[in-house]
Amino acid sequence: MVDASPITAVLGPTNTGKTHRAIERMLAHDSGMIGLPLRLLAREVYDRVTTRVGEARVALVTGEEKRVPRRPDYWVCTVEAMPIDLEVDFLAIDEIQLAAHDQRGHVFTERLLLSRGRRETWFLGADTMRPLMAELVPTAKLVQHPRLSRLASAGAGKLSRLPPRSAVVAFSTPQVYEIAERLRAQRGGAAVVLGALSPRTRNAQVALFQSGEVDYLVATDAIGMGLNLDVRHVAFAALRKFDGRAVRDLDPAELAQIAGRAGRHLADGTFGTVAPLSLPDGVAAAIEAHRFPPVRRLLWRNSELDWSSIDALLASLRERPRSRSLKLVDDAEDTAALMRLAEDPEVRARARGREAVALLWEVCRIPDFRKLLFESHVALLAEIYGQLSGPGAALDTDWMAARVAEIDDVGGDIDTLITRIASIRTWTYISNHGRWVRDAAAWQDRTRAIEDRLSDALHERLVQRFVERGGGARASPGARAVARGGQRRAEAEPEPVDPGHPFARIAALRALLAPGPAAPAPEDDRARWVEAIVGAPHERFSVDAAGRIAHGERPLGQLARGPTLLLPDVRLAELDDLGAGARSRVLRRLVAFARDLVEELLAPLRSPEVRALPGAARGIVYQLEQGLGTAAARDAEEQIAELAPEDRALLKAHGIEVGERVLYVQPLLRRGALERRLALCAAWFGRGRVPACPAPGAVSVPVARGVDPKAYAAIGYPVFGTRALRADVAERVHRALASGEPAARLSSWMGCSAREAPRVAASLLG
Repeated sequence: MVDASPITAVLGPTNTGKTHRAIERMLAHDSGMIGLPLRLLAREVYDRVTTRVGEARVALVTGEEKRVPRRPDYWVCTVEAMPIDLEVDFLAIDEIQLAAHDQRGHVFTERLLLSRGRRETWFLGADTMRPLMAELVPTAKLVQHPRLSRLASAGAGKLSRLPPRSAVVAFSTPQVYEIAERLRAQRGGAAVVLGALSPRTRNAQVALFQSGEVDYLVATDAIGMGLNLDVRHVAFAALRKFDGRAVRDLDPAELAQIAGRAGRHLADGTFGTVAPLSLPDGVAAAIEAHRFPPVRRLLWRNSELDWSSIDALLASLRERPRSRSLKLVDDAEDTAALMRLAEDPEVRARARGREAVALLWEVCRIPDFRKLLFESHVALLAEIYGQLSGPGAALDTDWMAARVAEIDDVGGDIDTLITRIASIRTWTYISNHGRWVRDAAAWQDRTRAIEDRLSDALHERLVQRFVERGGGARASPGARAVARGGQRRAEAEPEPVDPGHPFARIAALRALLAPGPAAPAPEDDRARWVEAIVGAPHERFSVDAAGRIAHGERPLGQLARGPTLLLPDVRLAELDDLGAGARSRVLRRLVAFARDLVEELLAPLRSPEVRALPGAARGIVYQLEQGLGTAAARDAEEQIAELAPEDRALLKAHGIEVGERVLYVQPLLRRGALERRLALCAAWFGRGRVPACPAPGAVSVPVARGVDPKAYAAIGYPVFGTRALRADVAERVHRALASGEPAARLSSWMGCSAREAPRVAASLLG
């Protein structure tokens, strides 16, 4: 592929701000897409981007979740789920060194070789990719940034003496459980993060750690790919892992990726091992210096597949790369499934013709989330293909309902719930292929709801097993606070509450303070209430003219002054009983709502037709945006003089009026828009410097002392003399005055007395 647009490879160790820089660069473009290695990380980046620009402009696409608004500008995806046929100005791929991964590498390599943004492309990853990047993408500009904090070796230490804010890393689920049990007994408890956890469970566990309710985290290498945690020390409890084929030693670069989770931004971090384990000679020094052998070969697979027959498809998948730096992936899961299904005579009979073969390949690419017997996975794929290639061309609703119903059970232990979550992920993935199921949206809602219920149950089991109950001397301050809260709750009402539950203190406060029907959620289900807030669509929230944000009847926050009038911040209200992690997530959602509020308000100025206008018209639109829909004509004289008749007509068709005295947007003078403009003004100017909300139908209001004149203009009532006139009325009166109409006769138009009218008229004509 010819690289027409600039390509930048940002390579270096962890905590150099690579992903942050890519997000900032993407948002500097009108459109963009970023591919990330994990759905957990994709959701984290989605949360960050929506906090900046709102959810109405951002799509989230993973194998199991698709949040695609009507007209997204930015796409946050897992690398495998990126809609590669979509053209965007900016494109980035994170953790590009995964192109060397045995199972997933070929997808990252394909993106490296073929995926480009129209205006700019970034690849982010480890410095070990530098030689191959220079060879395979010779036009790329190689950039490196220093690590923002120091990472130092702390050697080996006993588990009982680990410092607070430590993450202990193991590479098998039984070992994670065993370590978490020991930390519960010795230090009061630990949060647990496994790759098999759903985002909802992972977020709830991380919230325990981030809020300080527990001081320790036990995790697999699931924390190694960019998830931002307040970890100060990483301790390896093992140095070997099963990679899907064999148990092997982790190489120094892999250890460094995980160790780099210690110390974020400017805070230094340390790493080491759990005694008696120790790092091999030279590895600690290599991690500290960030020096590792370069990646030698990347995994590759032919992207130009032949759909004419199963055998032709298999042959095209076996085609070898031409570069010695690329290695054919020889054991990919989807190819193995295709080879097995190709042996089935019934499948071969159905897979005739390009469409049938392409469908078979699409079915083979359903991930094996369950990781049980491969034969079981292949049997499921054969059943799915048989139904999709049959007369109905869709899955049988009753059959699918029966399979899903088997999973919808919140009983059982931790491993049972993890297995069910893996199973429901399969059906969520399937339901996101709209052509495969009838009423796909309903199935997506159903499978997500089941995953949420399973996730909540799993979080409860993890807390019950790995966080000490009773608040003994060994418990962390947060764990003791949880226990104390549970005791207060028991005194407040007869219903018993488990004092070890992480939300017991919150429940106690809610029971004592909340007035029953206004309580946001049942006392024993605070975590679920937080998830409901985080996942609520835009229309579930409301904001009044004073900037108070509510969810239903429950007040949640207040718009506050942000970097600009168009970028308000949010201050949480009456949620002090939430832990820090939960507060952060609710605040993120409310800030995203505030961004959507601005986007929705200024929609007439941001339609594709208006955004495509040439320079002079775009200058007018920019000034209107900065004034929330109103601008003084004298401030845009140059742009108005250069405005072409056809551009003026297009602006008018979108409700944008270019007057002699005022530029304004007609739809933004309506009551609902007026209240939202007032809310934004209250946040920016301060509540004492904004006008009261004009009465319905008011054509003007008297100028009040102490109110900023810019605030009047920003709500659509620019100041002229002693009155603030509604923008359309100001233009109407100006035209009448210019034609010779006496000011005294226009007092009713201006909504003022005949005595006041001349002063207002003089200002209009001045």
